[in-house]
Amino acid sequence: MTDNIHNLTRSTDDVVIVGGGLAGLFCALKLAPRPVTLISAAPLGQGASSAWAQGGIAAAVAEGDTPEAHAADTIAVGGGIVDKAVALGIAREAAPRIHDLLAHGVPFDRDLEGRLAVGREAAHSARRIVHVRGDGAGAAIIAALIEAVRRTPSIRLIEGFVAEALLTEDGAVTGLQLREAGNFASRPMMIASRAIVLATGGIGHLYAVTTNPAEANGSGLAMAARAGAVIADPEFVQFHPTAIMVGRDPAPLATEALRGEGATLINGQGERFMLALHPLAELAPRDIVARGVFAEIAGGRGAFLDARQALGARFADKFPTVHASCIAAGIDPAAQAIPIAPAVHYHMGGIAVDARGRSSIDGLWAGGEVSSTGAHGANRLASNSLLEAVVYAARIADDIAGHAIPSPARLPEALVTPRGGAPDAASVQQLRTMMSANVGVIRERDGLAEAVRSFAALEHAATSIAVRHMATTALLVTAAAWSRRESRGAHFRSDHPADVPALAQRTMTTLTAVREIADGLTEHSSPRVAQSMIA
Repeated sequence: MTDNIHNLTRSTDDVVIVGGGLAGLFCALKLAPRPVTLISAAPLGQGASSAWAQGGIAAAVAEGDTPEAHAADTIAVGGGIVDKAVALGIAREAAPRIHDLLAHGVPFDRDLEGRLAVGREAAHSARRIVHVRGDGAGAAIIAALIEAVRRTPSIRLIEGFVAEALLTEDGAVTGLQLREAGNFASRPMMIASRAIVLATGGIGHLYAVTTNPAEANGSGLAMAARAGAVIADPEFVQFHPTAIMVGRDPAPLATEALRGEGATLINGQGERFMLALHPLAELAPRDIVARGVFAEIAGGRGAFLDARQALGARFADKFPTVHASCIAAGIDPAAQAIPIAPAVHYHMGGIAVDARGRSSIDGLWAGGEVSSTGAHGANRLASNSLLEAVVYAARIADDIAGHAIPSPARLPEALVTPRGGAPDAASVQQLRTMMSANVGVIRERDGLAEAVRSFAALEHAATSIAVRHMATTALLVTAAAWSRRESRGAHFRSDHPADVPALAQRTMTTLTAVREIADGLTEHSSPRVAQSMIA
């Protein structure tokens, strides 16, 4: 049952979880029967990237497969900066988390003998992706967990409210500032808690082309950064190579599993272009495929996903979600090639957390895409994101259960940001366009420097909290990308196209540090350029 926000006291012993996606829901269920307040800006089931996930969950559950092989594949794709212990730990916890989800009623596909059916995706050495009806895993998992959450009496749901600031004192969280979603004139409210879990999702909507819902706008990352949290690997943004380009925002996704089933990538002349770029062709790591698709589009040849021979008439039954997106756009994928382009899909960076999901701020945990565990390195392996979300949600719940939470502190009388303000559509569009143009699939020094100056100016001038958060997160991503003068994983610099072995380490930064970078770039730019960024 959803409580009215006005019934909240200014002080609560509840653990407060922000985010209604996979990590937030699973963590709340794992904490039961401990009292939990779950805050979701959108109604549960909406606004969560995990609900849109088509691939599934990677888990070494098939005969002959091992967690060690799964971890090795994860490490091989991650550009040399995967935390090997983290990758192995997650792989080893996959099977028990799959069984947790089965216990909550998730209808994973099974083979004729009743065993979990597993599929193959790019850069996996074995068939280990657990699916639901081919491409419906995310929606089915979220639906099952929502039902479980709604019938769990220890979970208090607050839907339709946005967390807009973390309250801290002496390096520890003391609460949250909330505001009614979409009502920018409303007065914010505060809720006290010494135990807060951020599970707010990713940053896709900082870019003009993304597969993520609008709620994936980097707000959780910005809140943590503004409270002083250490941020890890923000420059590493994964672009899905095969978003369906039919003029929709967000862009519908053509799952990688299609290529696992034999679909090919062709240009407008019908040529398979990935054969010349990587031995695995269409099943090469995502960053390589994304750059291949990007190059065909930039060269004016266009890019298409061709499943006519591999699936043909079986397309609708095997991949109903993708089929429906195509049909709605007037494309019959059984008979036509699907127009595609790279789109922002997943952020490997986020709030730096340890093996228990703890951030650098006492009392603040983070799970799911808003966090950075070290599991993905510079390039996430397909279908590892849902796995990481459930593994860390369970770890966070275990850590909180064994963690003495101090009594709630007195909340400040003054609000962090007393006034809201509707996001300026022009500023948002300018930010998204600049992120795609300057901080996208291919990056270079001057474009990154221009973007750093622009986002620093916007962060300083923004009157809307939502726009300020977007600018803060964009600045973190861009300044880290400017600083990493090499190409590694999903981060590709055309002016530094090779990797530098000495730089094979994770980025750890803070908002203070990236603002110093912005100040330095602004001081060294010509007045004309600086003025144009502020205008």
